Amino acid sequence: MSEAHVIAVCVSERTGEKKYNAGRGLLLEGRGLEGDAHAGDWHRQVSLLAEESIQKIRDMGLDVGPGDFAENLTTRGIDLVSLPVGARLAVGTQVLLEVTQIGKTCHSRCAIYHQVGDCVMPREGIFARVLKGGYVQTGDAVVVDEGRDHPVE
Repeated sequence: MSEAHVIAVCVSERTGEKKYNAGRGLLLEGRGLEGDAHAGDWHRQVSLLAEESIQKIRDMGLDVGPGDFAENLTTRGIDLVSLPVGARLAVGTQVLLEVTQIGKTCHSRCAIYHQVGDCVMPREGIFARVLKGGYVQTGDAVVVDEGRDHPVE
């Protein structure tokens, strides 16, 4: 599989905790991932982090994986941080996301930061709102929408 794709769909019922890989989830238009504590009517409905970013922390000696950075979708094969705000991502056959933020300010240092002195989510995680909802699962393709009216139909 050489195309960009989802390698984990992660959820948690409470904020401030690691997410677990559910393998599949329902992204609700204008809300985020069903059952996730971070879903809501705001600009950071869904968070994405590339496995390549997680590997940077593994290379520092930590045993981390999808969900450990509280991201909803872990991807492989797409340079998320190079996407501009406003870029649209088609995920699977149903979902359309719009990038709303690149990185974030961490007001309190997470456990990963305290263990290795660094965390990739503030620099390399991205956030999006759900323009078109639907199911997303591990293995789904992630494609940058080049302005087509209906990229996932």
